[in-house]
Amino acid sequence: MGNEFFKNRLNITRRHFFGKAAAGIGGLALGSLLIPKIWKGDGTDVSTSPLGLAQYAPKAKRIIYLCQNGAPSQYETFDYKPLLTKMMGQDLPESIRGGQRLTGMTASQTKFPLMGSYYSFRQHGQSGAYISDLLPNIAKIADDICIVRTMNTDAINHDPALTFLQTGAQVGNRPSMGAWMSYGLGSENKNLPAFCVLLSRGRGNGQGVYSKLWTNGFLDSTHQGVVFSSSEDPILYLNDAEGIDKQDRRRMLDHLAELNQLGFDESGDPEIQAKVQQYEMAYRMQTAVPELTDLSKEPDHIIKMYGPDCLVPGTYAANALLARKLSESGVRFVQLYHQGWDSHGNLPNEMGMQAQDVDRASAALITDLKQRGLLDETLVIWGGEFGRTNYCQGNFTPDNYGRDHHPRAYSIFMAGGGTKPGTVYGETDELGYNVAKDPVNIHDFHATVLHLMGINHEQLTYKHLGRRYRLTDVSGNVIPGLLA
Repeated sequence: MGNEFFKNRLNITRRHFFGKAAAGIGGLALGSLLIPKIWKGDGTDVSTSPLGLAQYAPKAKRIIYLCQNGAPSQYETFDYKPLLTKMMGQDLPESIRGGQRLTGMTASQTKFPLMGSYYSFRQHGQSGAYISDLLPNIAKIADDICIVRTMNTDAINHDPALTFLQTGAQVGNRPSMGAWMSYGLGSENKNLPAFCVLLSRGRGNGQGVYSKLWTNGFLDSTHQGVVFSSSEDPILYLNDAEGIDKQDRRRMLDHLAELNQLGFDESGDPEIQAKVQQYEMAYRMQTAVPELTDLSKEPDHIIKMYGPDCLVPGTYAANALLARKLSESGVRFVQLYHQGWDSHGNLPNEMGMQAQDVDRASAALITDLKQRGLLDETLVIWGGEFGRTNYCQGNFTPDNYGRDHHPRAYSIFMAGGGTKPGTVYGETDELGYNVAKDPVNIHDFHATVLHLMGINHEQLTYKHLGRRYRLTDVSGNVIPGLLA
């Protein structure tokens, strides 16, 4: 009678029950094979333990984020606005501005003369996407990228905007995107960090970058980004000191681990164990990093593709090539920062120099990944922290002008990793000041990136000071129009 009760209530037969149970046991077995330590619980809260598995089938396995620090103008790159050229010098209509806030650099201006692009635009690819002549190499891969013209952010100045873009909050001490990926998915290569950071400086007006952009925040310190130096020695102090060999180093680390274990047994501080893990990672990197960072062994056709600068340590081209090698080797999240895009004046010249630095190598990276069969599983992101105004900052001259910060609408592009290639998403108004259709705010952007990595953004959480935090804070929606 009991069996009949459950059968009628749940419509579950005995065969159905045992079939489901077998599938569940198989899933547990698979989990134990993928992550051998998954069942070695230590009694801690599950919300503070590395997760290590995607929550559903991911489109992308790894991310390369080409952050154009300083905010390149969308009007000189991807958002073609011929009406701006026709209305050159006319004042920005108040109906368009709508009382939106300005920075302190233009708030005192009495006039806001509209400024068309110094550079011409052409249509490219089967999609017919408009791309500036400033970026001829990126234009050649128009059918491989998804241009997003309606990014918008809450911040109007560089520090909070870049912090917001990288951590989902304008304040500090929040984990960065790379740290969340490391925490949520772990590493694919035990000999390399899950999160690596590469820095380069352009020839334009620069904005600083700082460690809070790749911080682990309140996650344990094993998830912090590892910065590669722009010198010929990419990881400082990685090599053994003179007179110390591998066996000496191994013995020293073993004794140090024993001492740290005593300290952990006494205090219970998880950071002690994190330090031990970092020492072990550094030990393994001694073997993996030197070969990985030797770009001189790349074949001639690859050097030609990225350009001769790829053999100069610390250049954008060298970092783009190194990013491919790191990603190919299983690094989960590679973050490039290229400074120099803050063009408040002399924009045509400064953006011209910046484009020379990044155009060829950015396109080469995507082409290189594609020809290796890696683009489908690698998400590449290119863009800055906000956009630029459609009016001139300071003195109005058609050939030499600047643009102020503009958070309401700007452009980025994405490639590979499950994004929809050869598309343009979203529309701005005729003057490019406001979003007209399909907005994408920072939380939506983060939710979409996590979705592509197989993570539900609402479920990737960490309990800290009594609250469960996440990269998307308390909002954010996946944008279906960006997905292939």
